[in-house]
Amino acid sequence: MSITDRVIAIIAEQAVLEPSDVTPESTLEDLGIDSLGLVESIFAIEEEFDISVPFNANEPKASDFDISNVAAIIAGIEKLVSEKV
Repeated sequence: MSITDRVIAIIAEQAVLEPSDVTPESTLEDLGIDSLGLVESIFAIEEEFDISVPFNANEPKASDFDISNVAAIIAGIEKLVSEKV
């Protein structure tokens, strides 16, 4: 399973949707994911890929991690995974 598929599966699970309902253009708001769901998604992604996401749950806008849409999240995860030693 690709990084894209795995991230979409995690986000879909948080949104209680089918993975097919989650598109790269979807925003978390579109999917009905609130701030708590976002934090849970980030934790699940960190666990799935054994990475640390530079995300501050208290100040999501101040984070270096782009959560503007699913494609941005996937791109960020791919970058973190590729940098992992």
